[in-house]
Amino acid sequence: MNTFIAAIPLFSSDMSVLAYRLCYRIGKQLFGSFQDHNSIGDAMMSPGLDLVETLGVEPFTGGRPLFVEINEFQLLVGAPTDLNIPPDKLICLLTGVVYSDENILSRCKRLKELGYGIAIEWSPGIMTSPFFEQADYVVVNTEEFRINELIGLLRSMTEKKRVLAANVPDMETFGIINNFSGALYSGYFYNRPVTNEKAELSPVKINAMTLMQQINEEDFDLSVVASAIGQDLSLSVSLLQFINNSITGLSRKIDSIKNAVAILGQKEVKKWATAVLSTRLAEDRPSEYTRISLIRARFAENLAPVFGMGIFASSLFMVGLFSLLDAILQKPMSEAVSEVALDDWVSSALVEKDGDLYEVLDLIYAYEHANWDSVAVKMVRYNIKLEEITNAFIDSLIWYKHLLDSINAEEALEREI
Repeated sequence: MNTFIAAIPLFSSDMSVLAYRLCYRIGKQLFGSFQDHNSIGDAMMSPGLDLVETLGVEPFTGGRPLFVEINEFQLLVGAPTDLNIPPDKLICLLTGVVYSDENILSRCKRLKELGYGIAIEWSPGIMTSPFFEQADYVVVNTEEFRINELIGLLRSMTEKKRVLAANVPDMETFGIINNFSGALYSGYFYNRPVTNEKAELSPVKINAMTLMQQINEEDFDLSVVASAIGQDLSLSVSLLQFINNSITGLSRKIDSIKNAVAILGQKEVKKWATAVLSTRLAEDRPSEYTRISLIRARFAENLAPVFGMGIFASSLFMVGLFSLLDAILQKPMSEAVSEVALDDWVSSALVEKDGDLYEVLDLIYAYEHANWDSVAVKMVRYNIKLEEITNAFIDSLIWYKHLLDSINAEEALEREI
């Protein structure tokens, strides 16, 4: 696969994720090595949408709507109606469109009739364009305005349409502009939620962190961990489902939690437990924190051999998993990592933002924000192939979906009991 692809979360004012925006770039466009990428033939291609059709919307968005960029050439040749993607899952973000073209306008009206959403980019005079009437969303690039101008523009826009405020740089800006009804927000702000506020830990979090500390010991006792899991119905169910989904051709039946833990061994028990326990730690934080943390964990683990760090895959998993621990625990990262007894190498990557582990995490940060140029620089530095990164990311999406399915099944069983 020669395409970078990412799904960027779109937040509401209360930090709930309501949709995602698909971002992709064809590999040959990097570093200007393919300057003629605006030719009609390439402009008609949509490898990002093709991949969404292949995998389904669910791995990218968890079933939420997906904003996808559609240009005038793609519209005229049938996109996105030529793809087997439910219309109610797609919001077509028109890019490079002349807002006076009658053929494009007619096509937009048809998309609306079929149930697709329409989003247009803000430009001077857009409110008098016939496209404005068809639009469900107007996308405003916050980087193009001073804060007072931005507030005025968002106020005038939200009186008529829903707005997507893109590229919000930080939490301070988000805090100023997050009170507009129906607006969505994207940008780096959610990745910088560090606070000095001290929060009380709930009993559920305390139990999760106690078990987390046990499994992070250098040579933890499987029987002790098995006993702790056995006292928690939801953890027991989740463990058995994990074994059922991850081990094929199991030759013997599992008759106890101790037996299940022994079959998995330390490495797999640690991987399962850190993933499941992290959802508990984040139970009162925006759900996107959990999703991002888990996808980063798997992504980082998958990149271990690519960076020549195969023997440190488990450490990379931990770095990705706890990369938002400060936001989850509402403490500075330096304090947050001490709560879960991480080793010095992992802690240094998270707190000091330094070392080999952080190099991998830094690539992941750039990738998930569709900062393709920064990703490309690391590719050159570490001699990484594009398909290695893309495959590692796609696998992390699929892995997360399977994990989420297991957790949902566990919760459904608990309700029945």
